[in-house]
Amino acid sequence: MNQFYVIQEKLEAFIRRYYTNELLKGFILFFSIGLLYFLFTLFIEYILWLSTTARTVLFWLFIAVELALLAKFIFLPLAKLFKLQKGIDYVEAALIIGKHFPEVNDKLLNVLQLHEETNQSELLLASIEQKSMELSPIPFKLAVNFKKNLPYLKYASIPVLIVLISFLFGRIDWFSDSLNRVVNYKVA
Repeated sequence: MNQFYVIQEKLEAFIRRYYTNELLKGFILFFSIGLLYFLFTLFIEYILWLSTTARTVLFWLFIAVELALLAKFIFLPLAKLFKLQKGIDYVEAALIIGKHFPEVNDKLLNVLQLHEETNQSELLLASIEQKSMELSPIPFKLAVNFKKNLPYLKYASIPVLIVLISFLFGRIDWFSDSLNRVVNYKVA
């Protein structure tokens, strides 16, 4: 059963890498959506010069949206990475790995199902060991590709471009004026 524990360790490494990838994607999306929403909030205040009540709603709505984004994109993957919340199990990980590596396909899932058998005979244990040995050289964690997060960077470029264009045209005052009014929402 030594080889099966090697497979379990490799599955654990895959799951850690999977949630690290989710966290990286979450950071990119949190930054891009959060900054875009921040700029949208400031733009609304700059254009409309809202009353204190409307600025209060705008401010607290901004805080609520940012907290929701933080929870969804950062805290949730962190909780699953550190096993504070249930994430994917070995079976789900085996299905993901099977899609990435055609040579693994259902072998990994089969090994996991055989290991769950309650009546483990010598023949069954030998079968698990043999299938585990066949799967040992396959690097499961390579099924997670960090480069798949690169397309999300285009979303981060949108708010950055807005800020850069504002700097280039010397219209940066709308940031500071609007920010001052939104943060001090009780001041008339």
